[in-house]
Amino acid sequence: MNKIQQNTLYGEAAARIRDMINDGTLLPGTRIPEKQLCEQFGVSRTPLREALKVLASEGMVELLPNRGARVVRLTRQMLEETYSVMGALEGLSGELACRYITEEEVADIQALHYQMMAHYKRKEIGPYFELNHRIHDAIMLAARNEVLRETHSSLNYRIQRVRYSSMIDEYWDQAVADHEAMIECLLARDGERLGSILREHLRHKLVVAAASGVIGDERAAAG
Repeated sequence: MNKIQQNTLYGEAAARIRDMINDGTLLPGTRIPEKQLCEQFGVSRTPLREALKVLASEGMVELLPNRGARVVRLTRQMLEETYSVMGALEGLSGELACRYITEEEVADIQALHYQMMAHYKRKEIGPYFELNHRIHDAIMLAARNEVLRETHSSLNYRIQRVRYSSMIDEYWDQAVADHEAMIECLLARDGERLGSILREHLRHKLVVAAASGVIGDERAAAG
């Protein structure tokens, strides 16, 4: 793995640790191996600990007094509360996007959708999720509300790890159907329906996460 350049330091360290949590390299409940990561990233303890503070503010790690940090376990209550708020935010983004979006932005989102569909058909989960994220972010941008986007982004970090671990074919098919409907709504500028689809889209994610076993035990999370 490449060393981190001095001018990026804690931000880049935070991004790498975030990726390691999301892809399962660092598992829920495990301690963050600070010494190992310092050597791996080529940074000192100071920027690494600053990175951990950033991740703690995002709800991804828990800082332990005099004992470093550990990866936060996802519980059903955490996900229910997070998805509830995110559903409201995404619903609002859909309504606002249909009010303000331009023809060029709709065309760009359609292009991303077609690329995403190609990866879906080939069952290429990594590129699929990258394009999926770009589509949702483009809708957020089209809403023309920076506070809405920033709030959504801060919550989204907490649940990124659920994406890969809870993906099953039945849910994937439903998610793609939702995205097809989203495009229809954008073309028709139907904000009310798009908002409803986006909220339901998130509800499906919670149901699948619960069914797939990626949600931790409440008692273990508290221990």
